[in-house]
Amino acid sequence: ASRGRTVRVPDNVRLNPFDLPAIESALQLKACIGGGVTALSMGPPSSRSVLAEALAMGVDRAVLACDPCLAGADTLATSTTLAAALRTLAPVDLVLFGARTSDSDTGQVGPQTAVALDIPLVTGVQRIEPNGDGLRVERTMDHWVETFEVDLPAALTILPEAARARDIPLGGLARAFDQGQVERLTCADIGEAPQRVGEAGSPTRVLSITPVALERRCRFLEGETAEVADQLLNHLMAEGLID
Repeated sequence: ASRGRTVRVPDNVRLNPFDLPAIESALQLKACIGGGVTALSMGPPSSRSVLAEALAMGVDRAVLACDPCLAGADTLATSTTLAAALRTLAPVDLVLFGARTSDSDTGQVGPQTAVALDIPLVTGVQRIEPNGDGLRVERTMDHWVETFEVDLPAALTILPEAARARDIPLGGLARAFDQGQVERLTCADIGEAPQRVGEAGSPTRVLSITPVALERRCRFLEGETAEVADQLLNHLMAEGLID
């Protein structure tokens, strides 16, 4: 949009696919050790449909931080809002984030929220299991598997391969849309000053978004098989694709 904001309309609001493994991981932990699962999002009123999907998956509670003063937030202002909302919902033992979002793709909100809450964070988690009063988690970095013991409360960002989201029955989805209760939190509810959230609290702005122009070149090689093979080899060497 002209002001550098993402244009959101009800028809294109979808549950972020990178959040699905985080929701599934939370539900699996609940099945293993008990507790409750709350889905929290920040967005316009149309985001209620996203949280209805989470309710249909089996979460116990859905909360939407929704207020005109939250509009236009960058990742820092978004993290400030989510951290304030989590304090409002306290006590919270574990906060799970998707690895990134499908729109801005920054991967910043999870880490920034953990910093705002002053709790431990592990990113890129592929496996979670209970470990006494805490958790043992794994991630792969530079071809090495790293294992962490994490005290709670903590935050994790979850990779897609950590868990395959369960299928949502159509009947359950319909009931969630019809009967699902999505709680709303305003700036006043979370105790944040309007100048710290939304566009006013965002130190960055989107100046422009330009589609990448992709150029494809197609070249046909003709001749006998051996001749074509030589042409292909010479072409690949000339382009620096092989030595």
